[in-house]
Amino acid sequence: MKILKFGGTSVGSPERMKKVAELICRENRPFVVLSAMSGTTNTLLEVAGYLHNRNQEGAIDTLTSLESKYERVVSRLYGTDAARDEALQYVKEVFDYLKTFSKKLFTATQEKILVAQGELLSSRLLYLYLVEKGKKAVLLPALDFMRLNQQGEPDSDYISSRLVPMVEGHPEAEVFLTQGFICKNSQDEIDNLHRGGSDYTASLAGVALGAEEIQIWTDIDGMHDVDPRVVDGSSPVRHLQFEEAAELAYFGAKILHPTCIQPAKFANIPVRLLNTMNPDAEGTLIDNSPDRGVIKAVAAKDNIVAIKIKSSRMLLAHGFLRRVFEIFESYRTPIDMICTSEVGVSMTIDDTTHLSSIVHDLKRYGTVTVDLDMCIVCVVGDMDWENVGFESRVLGALKDIPVRMISYGGSNYNISFLLKEEDKARAMDALRRNLFEKC
Repeated sequence: MKILKFGGTSVGSPERMKKVAELICRENRPFVVLSAMSGTTNTLLEVAGYLHNRNQEGAIDTLTSLESKYERVVSRLYGTDAARDEALQYVKEVFDYLKTFSKKLFTATQEKILVAQGELLSSRLLYLYLVEKGKKAVLLPALDFMRLNQQGEPDSDYISSRLVPMVEGHPEAEVFLTQGFICKNSQDEIDNLHRGGSDYTASLAGVALGAEEIQIWTDIDGMHDVDPRVVDGSSPVRHLQFEEAAELAYFGAKILHPTCIQPAKFANIPVRLLNTMNPDAEGTLIDNSPDRGVIKAVAAKDNIVAIKIKSSRMLLAHGFLRRVFEIFESYRTPIDMICTSEVGVSMTIDDTTHLSSIVHDLKRYGTVTVDLDMCIVCVVGDMDWENVGFESRVLGALKDIPVRMISYGGSNYNISFLLKEEDKARAMDALRRNLFEKC
């Protein structure tokens, strides 16, 4: 069995939904995970904002507008009156229910219920379309098997114990559908998976069902060796190791969240990134198989701030770094890169919410300087330290670009550089020319 996950843009219009149905029908008994139609979740969060501010009129107007959008989708999606009437009735029931939220005190729990309707709507509409086309489809509610434990993490044992019997109970089914992102928490309340969203659902379901492959369908043609939005001449990356994909996802390749592929990695289930706009393209395969001695890609992360603290008290002292890190921990601010010397330490952050307070507290321990408008550029591939010469090739590509920090050795899969944002495009182009065009 294969897991097929389709994002919001893939089901963002009647035409897109029909295309997704064609892709589904190419597979043998696929398990399909659907996101909400593009724009729906943001609109529902806008409604939640109105309700939290007790602006019932704004909430009702926004819901009415969204309901009209779904009515237009239904009118164009189905070919028979019976299917169209059933879909319209479901849409009406959902929005009538949501409009009742304006008549009572709106809570955080109700907000999660409200936001969950996007996935419930898209999955029901596609299910009805497949049934109309004569497909033996089964809609399995994610709220019946996707559950978080008391720590707020997916309860893998519970998911397997519920999902496997549900699938095995429908031997006649040609396709299974469910919702991504949404789940129940340990208090049996509607919640969501937060990190990774629908991709996380696909990965968890794939592990529970022992899938042969997890396919993530988006409107982007897999991962590229260099971000095509920044540098011309990039090429798709056909194969990545899980660790390499996690590095790229963290440093700007926004196709996957690093967390969502962890279950697949540990279960040794390959993940394939595919493009709904170009379904016959090979895409990018992610698995545990290494490509020795190969540099795969260059990625970047913007809006970085560098903080340097210099102090003679650090020389031959113990406990200094602990006190510095405790300041960042107290403000719940993660550190991206870190470099140290005998009397100084430099760190980068991308969350500037508490920057002024962090700098104020750090000044108790030394002289602090801050560099704004920076970015991290990373080179991803087999960067094991025994691969002689790789680091020199990377450094040689950046010989004409000022580098503020370098991080090498913390991972076997990347070398990271801190640069000014104004130098990012030039640096990435130089790396592309020196690392890929000469290979």
